[in-house]
Amino acid sequence: MTDDAVAGLRLLPWEGPNGKPVYAPDGNPEGVIARLADSMEREQLATASGTLELARQMLAVTEPLSPDQSRFVVGRLCNVLSNTLRIAESRGMRLTTGGADA
Repeated sequence: MTDDAVAGLRLLPWEGPNGKPVYAPDGNPEGVIARLADSMEREQLATASGTLELARQMLAVTEPLSPDQSRFVVGRLCNVLSNTLRIAESRGMRLTTGGADA
């Protein structure tokens, strides 16, 4: 979508079945979709915090990580970073367009 096409829309914290971003009208911050998106964002940020703490603990041990452990932690960090960046993008869009977070 172009910047003009997303004006007045909220980027939701999940992907569509085709893996593409999902948008909803950003008119009612108390609406069902907005509340669901807010709740999911809170959960995603809490998961990111927990995953970061787990990664720090894994790196703090004196033994080197196995390849499987390394793949696991890197995969989880990629997942939560992707979610966190989507949340930041969504909130940034709403700040610049005067949406519910402005």
